[in-house]
Amino acid sequence: MGERVEFKSNGDLVSGYLARPATPGPGLIVIQEWWGLVPHIERLSDRFADAGFVALAPDLYRGKSATSPDEAGKLMMSLRIDEAARDLAGAVAHLRSLPTVIGGKVGTIGFCMGGALSLYAACANRSVGACAVFYGGHPNVKPDLASLEAPVLGIYAGKDSFVSPVIVAELDRQLTALGKRHEFHTYAHAQHAFFNDTRPEVHDAASAADAWAKTLAFFRRELKAE
Repeated sequence: MGERVEFKSNGDLVSGYLARPATPGPGLIVIQEWWGLVPHIERLSDRFADAGFVALAPDLYRGKSATSPDEAGKLMMSLRIDEAARDLAGAVAHLRSLPTVIGGKVGTIGFCMGGALSLYAACANRSVGACAVFYGGHPNVKPDLASLEAPVLGIYAGKDSFVSPVIVAELDRQLTALGKRHEFHTYAHAQHAFFNDTRPEVHDAASAADAWAKTLAFFRRELKAE
C-alpha cells in the first residue's frame, strides 16, 4: 500500500514511508522505535491507512536500522535530537501539503523512543492537533510541556522497567499541573513494547488490540475524522 518518499528538512532531503487511504483523510506522523524505520513501522503505517489516515513514517536514522538491542541502543543514543526535531517538522509540513490530507492539523504517534519524540514534536509544533505516546522514553528528549497545545493519549505498560510507572505518574502530574488535556491508560500485566507483534517475547495481543481501538478513537475524535 505504501511507498518510499522524500521530503525537505531544513534544506536537506529525508526519506520516509507514506501510506495513503483510498480516500482523503487526516494526516498522521508515525515515529519509529529505537530499531529504526523497519517493516513493522511500515506495516503499522499501512494499518493506519486502512483505517482512513494518511500516514507518514520519517526515517530518523537516515537509512540505518538495528536488529539487536545493543545496536539499537547505540543508534538511539547517537541520534541528534535537534536534527530529529527538524526532520519531524519537515515531515509535518510535507504531510500537511499533500492534497489527500484533510484538516488543518495532523497527529503524531510514536513508540518507545518515538513516543518521546511524538510528545516533543507536539510541544514544538502548533500544527500537531493530537499526540499519542506509546511507552515513550529517551534520556535526551526533554519536551517543552508548557508549550503543548495538543491533547495527549498515553499508552503504558505496568511491568515496564524502561518507562516505569513512577515515570508515567510524574508525567501525569506535570501535565495536570500545567492544565494540559491528556488521558493515560496503563495495561497492568503488559511489558515494554507490548504493541510490537514482531517481538513475541513481549507482545500482548489483547492489550495491543485494546490500545489500537483507543488510539483510532482518539485520533478520529481529535482530528475530526469521523
